[in-house]
Amino acid sequence: MGQLTASGRDTAYVWVGRDTGGQPDPAAELLCRAGRLLLDRPRAELVLAHGRGGRPVVRASDDPAGSVGLPVSVSRTAGLVVVAARRAGAIGVDVERVRPLPALALARRWFPPAELTWLADRPEASRAVDFLRLWTAKEAVGKAVGQGLRGGGLRREMPPPGLPWRPVPGAEALWVGHPALGGDLVLAVAVHTTGQVDVEVVQRPGHGAAEVVQRPGHGVAAVRSASVERTSLPVVVRGNRSSRCSTRGRL
Repeated sequence: MGQLTASGRDTAYVWVGRDTGGQPDPAAELLCRAGRLLLDRPRAELVLAHGRGGRPVVRASDDPAGSVGLPVSVSRTAGLVVVAARRAGAIGVDVERVRPLPALALARRWFPPAELTWLADRPEASRAVDFLRLWTAKEAVGKAVGQGLRGGGLRREMPPPGLPWRPVPGAEALWVGHPALGGDLVLAVAVHTTGQVDVEVVQRPGHGAAEVVQRPGHGVAAVRSASVERTSLPVVVRGNRSSRCSTRGRL
């Protein structure tokens, strides 16, 4: 895996790869690699568990109280997996493939009036993408707050989609953005923060791999080549169980 930015800045890292569904579980493998890189601990000393609010975390095995852990978030769509990790605090991620769908009918059923009005004013050719941008933002924010879409999460109003980070209405210090992946993919990342957060997206080499650094208020600040190993991550850490990073089966 390529070197991560060592600037000392608050950075949200996003890895993108294929969902192979194979053994050993590629999800656990990538979670453990993220923990090794960002917590600077050997993989044998890492476990996959849940933190406060049920959010998944990677933590050291000698830290049973979870006082130091790496917040992570996982999403997948057909043939693709995405994992996000951030040292500084909660993070949520969601990804969807663009496809034909009845955007306005779904928005009438699930979204608040302001979002329905915004979507109806968008060009018809882009409504499916715009709907998915709102949907993924809701999913990412729900994961960042540890609730998912429970308790009316689809009715939680989102800012108009786009770059850079945008504040979530009525939510203090909660921001969401849509880093570009290209192709037929829509990605949303949400973070709790009171300061500036960079985003680094790492795609698999040989498939238009790039490392995209986005800074709030500055759009895409840089795009540069990334040398990374093949990564994939179809995983959900379930219940209260902890799994060691040495585990080779599926979680």
